[in-house]
Amino acid sequence: MIVNTTSQRLVALCLIVLFMSSRALAIESPQYTVILKDGLVEYRQYQPYIVAETIVANSSSYRSVSNEGFMRLFRYITGSNSSHTKIEMTSPVQQTAVNEEIAMTAPVQRVETLEGWRVAFMLPSKFTIETAPLPTDERVNLRQVEAQLMAVVRYPGRWTERDFEKHKARLLTGIESAAIEPVGMVESAAYDAPYVLPFLRRNEVMIEVKSVPVPQKKLAIGI
Repeated sequence: MIVNTTSQRLVALCLIVLFMSSRALAIESPQYTVILKDGLVEYRQYQPYIVAETIVANSSSYRSVSNEGFMRLFRYITGSNSSHTKIEMTSPVQQTAVNEEIAMTAPVQRVETLEGWRVAFMLPSKFTIETAPLPTDERVNLRQVEAQLMAVVRYPGRWTERDFEKHKARLLTGIESAAIEPVGMVESAAYDAPYVLPFLRRNEVMIEVKSVPVPQKKLAIGI
């Protein structure tokens, strides 16, 4: 318990230092265009970007996954890389369940065999996959994320497993009721530092989808 509490405090301190040191600059986030808002669900077209990511396996809790994954990535962006470069903080921190099969078309209907969680940071857009500093930790990898259409539910509060599961259910119910086909796994994203009051924080759950709902007006016109 003492070790776990110490780890949580260290992660919080690291996040505060990173966000405070970036206050003079706008913290960069993935670029997207909102295509449609359908109830709680927002449909966004994301531009390509690069992430540094790590997979945390066999962890005892959602929080310990976040802590362990964050610390690996924190060390990478603060100099544990091939050129000893310090990399600007970006948001959000992303977390995704990793399963035996990644390419899924109906995750709601499948029993998952959980192997671990993928935790990721977006790299600043000035880097390409060729120019980004290589991680010295073999558990950290760089990956190009291609343009994708995402269904998203945004919510305030703490980045906890309970809130993730609640809003994940709302997201999946929303796209299912709109007859939208999902691709892959649900991701969670946290945008704010620990010093931000919970009711002001920006958290999101999202999943890649193949299309957006057809607005009711267009359906009526087609009848």
